[in-house]
Amino acid sequence: MSANIPEMMTAIEVREPGGAEMLQPTTRPVPKPAKGEVLLKIAAAGVNRADVLQRQGRYPMPPGTTDIPGLECSGTVVALGEGVGEWKVGDEVCALLVGGGYAEYVTVPEGQCLRVPEGVDLISAGGVPETFFTDWTNMFERGRLKAGETFMVQGGTSGIGSTAIQLAKAFGCRVLATAGSDEKCKACLEFGADRAINYRTEDFVAVGKEFTDGRGVDLILDMVGGDYIPRQLDLLAREGRLVFVALMGGTKVTVDFGLIHRKHLTVTGSTLRSRSIAEKQSIRDALREKVWHLFPEKKVWPVIYRKFPLAEAGEAHRLMESSQHIGKILLVN
Repeated sequence: MSANIPEMMTAIEVREPGGAEMLQPTTRPVPKPAKGEVLLKIAAAGVNRADVLQRQGRYPMPPGTTDIPGLECSGTVVALGEGVGEWKVGDEVCALLVGGGYAEYVTVPEGQCLRVPEGVDLISAGGVPETFFTDWTNMFERGRLKAGETFMVQGGTSGIGSTAIQLAKAFGCRVLATAGSDEKCKACLEFGADRAINYRTEDFVAVGKEFTDGRGVDLILDMVGGDYIPRQLDLLAREGRLVFVALMGGTKVTVDFGLIHRKHLTVTGSTLRSRSIAEKQSIRDALREKVWHLFPEKKVWPVIYRKFPLAEAGEAHRLMESSQHIGKILLVN
């Protein structure tokens, strides 16, 4: 390590699976970048539902990776591993991580870094990578969303949802979004949704059919699953697609596959953490080419709800689990 990089750092560890109180500050060695990696001094890290599942012992880390939570961050490049040619010391980037974001430093493959978008401050950029990587690959690569189609996202005020609304509108789609309160529905409209649906007082299937004059929705991005699944299949138009990014409402349900057959539907989903470095770099390259220019045009932006000091990671998780937030929660160094 160079003289200005410390040997040790503060990080947040999960003492044992359990509640938010299990997130505790600890001291760890500053990691050293391997071949093809950069070392980042972290400015901010996004808090995600997957971090909560990891803390609860329900989302184990891949073998051979850090046990420190945190799937995304922003920061400054402070050291380069062998062979790194894309970045230099001093560059400000945001990065998709396999873990390690709840710390002061982290190593990451250079192909999972993106320059901080123009018009976005370094702290806010910590809430960009996970949602943009996830939404791009699921909406446009797996979901084949294109201009002129009707898109629905479940949970429009989550990090995933707020980003999905912006992306769909930026690429010329009509957008429906569900949320659990009138306040959150108003936020969905501010993000660009054409119609927000309060799922506590309205039937999203009925609203979706009315909105499309009975034709149905072309693509639904879902993080609920469970008993939403048969209702969503009913709502989809012929050749419609249902894409899962999470299944918080349950993984098992009875479904009429005849509906999938008759309407030529596609049902798919994906996870991000388990993908290879090459796959993640491919998504990174697509974002850089097709999305990053939308930031200075204010067609997309990070929606930041609240920032916590790194040592208050437990409080950040409590807020996440309350579902009161609109947009992203950050941990800041």
